[in-house]
Amino acid sequence: MPPAATYQELGHGITLIDAQIQRPGLAACYLIQEGDRAAFVETGTALSVPGLLEVLEHKGITRDQVDYVIPTHVHLDHAGGAGALMSHLPEARLVIHPRGARHMIDPSKLIAGATAVYGEEAMARMFGEILPIPEERVIQAQDGDTVSLNGRTLTFLDTPGHAKHHFSVVDEAGHGAFSGDTFGLSYREFDTDRGAFALPTTTPVQFDPDALHASVDRLVDQGLDYMYLTHYGRVNDLSRLQAEQHEMIDAYVDMARAHADAGEGRHEALVEGMMALLVKRLRTHGCDMPEPRVRELLGMDVELNVQGLEFWLDHE
Repeated sequence: MPPAATYQELGHGITLIDAQIQRPGLAACYLIQEGDRAAFVETGTALSVPGLLEVLEHKGITRDQVDYVIPTHVHLDHAGGAGALMSHLPEARLVIHPRGARHMIDPSKLIAGATAVYGEEAMARMFGEILPIPEERVIQAQDGDTVSLNGRTLTFLDTPGHAKHHFSVVDEAGHGAFSGDTFGLSYREFDTDRGAFALPTTTPVQFDPDALHASVDRLVDQGLDYMYLTHYGRVNDLSRLQAEQHEMIDAYVDMARAHADAGEGRHEALVEGMMALLVKRLRTHGCDMPEPRVRELLGMDVELNVQGLEFWLDHE
């Protein structure tokens, strides 16, 4: 019987699994299989974990065959389920950016911060229980460090800009990098004959435009064919997307600075400005989706992006 979770085989031993967060096609986890060993990149939330385990079972991979769990950073849609997933994988070790390790070992600050934003009831409904991970099961991956998955090398690159605790995972066997949020968001609903449409994410509270520009270039400079995005799926045509990421990062910054002194109306002005920018770029990309549907799909991302821009404005 197939699992409840939606998954897609991408070749090269890589399986995309929908993390089942809010809507289909919003957030992905990846399973990498090399021979009889496996690793997860991203975990989704604790509520994603049953689906990940079902896919393992459906593919005939036992839980003790998983060697690594690798969130690209500790935001809850990427790492909120790490503790819950690790509790089912007796041989797995968590690989995490050094700046994020303490939040995985003791997630109390992550929990407190998210609870302050969402409230306890919504927190439980959206993210489930965030469990700590024993320190002895945690590997802190510095820039350039590698791990071997049954002889398959995974290389970790420090890629700040979206978050200081963000790395990307280069997988030469998969001809790509698992870029988390560094190479932007790209929802399949916006694909056209030109290919994928991607937009940068400036989610609070560590947006750094100069660092993000550099990280985008560093990823493309690896000479790979694909980026495996958390939001959502595999994209190619990296040179075009690279140029478009740079254009939009600059446009975000220009728009933020233009509204820096807008007072009480700043947030609303930035939300409308960013939505208008993205709708215009989608039209140029050949997307003819009705604007209300575009706003529905991008509303949450625009709101979070604007919060990130405002935090950056107030602290640069």
